[in-house]
Amino acid sequence: MKKYAAEVFGTFVLVFAGTGAIVINDATHAITHLGVALTFGLVVLAMIYTVGEVSGAHLNPAVTLAFCSAGRMGWTEALPYLGSQCVGAFAASGLLHFLFPQNATLGATLPSGPALQSFVLEVVLTAILMFVILNVSTGAKEKGITAGIAVGAVIALEALFAGPICGASMNPARSLAPAVVSGHVEYLWVYLLAPLIGAQLAVPACRCVQATGCCNAVKAA
Repeated sequence: MKKYAAEVFGTFVLVFAGTGAIVINDATHAITHLGVALTFGLVVLAMIYTVGEVSGAHLNPAVTLAFCSAGRMGWTEALPYLGSQCVGAFAASGLLHFLFPQNATLGATLPSGPALQSFVLEVVLTAILMFVILNVSTGAKEKGITAGIAVGAVIALEALFAGPICGASMNPARSLAPAVVSGHVEYLWVYLLAPLIGAQLAVPACRCVQATGCCNAVKAA
C-alpha cells in the first residue's frame, strides 16, 4: 500500500504544481511559458527523489504500462498503480478548481493546431521520455543520483519546445484530470492514446541499443 500511496502523493504534487503553474500564469502572466516548462521538469525531479525508492515515481500511466511491457514490473500491479495516479491527479485538479473557479481549463492540454499534429508530437515526445526512463532505471525504479536530473530535464526540454503546440503532456493522468474537471474533453483522446503508444514504442527502441538489462529484467521493486 505504501507504493500506491506514494503514487497518489507524487501524482498529486505533479499535477498540482504543473497545471497550477499554467492556471496561475493565466491569471498573472508572471510565470511565462519557460516557467511552466521548468515547473514540470523540477516537480518530476523532486518527486523522483522523494518517492522513487518507494514506488519508482512513475506518476504516469504510460510509464507504468511501458515498465510492464518491458518486464520491469508485473502486470498485476498495473491497475493499482493506474488507479493511484488517477486519484492523485483528480485530487489536484479538484483543489485547483476550488482555488481558481474562474479558470476555464485548469491547465488542460489542448492542441493549438490540427489534432493529428498534436497526436504525432505526443507520440514522439513520450517515446523519447520513456526511452530515457528505461535507460536510467533499474527494474521499475530510478537508479543513481542523476536519474531524476535526466528525467526532469527531458520533461522540461520537451515542454519548452513543444508545449506551445501540443501541450507536451506525455501523461494520460495529467491530461485526464483537468480535462474532466474543467469539462474540456473534446481532444482528450489525443492525450490518452498518444502517450500510451509512444511509451510502448520506447520498449523495442531500448532493446535495440542496450545489449542487456534494458528489458525483460524484472528486479525487486
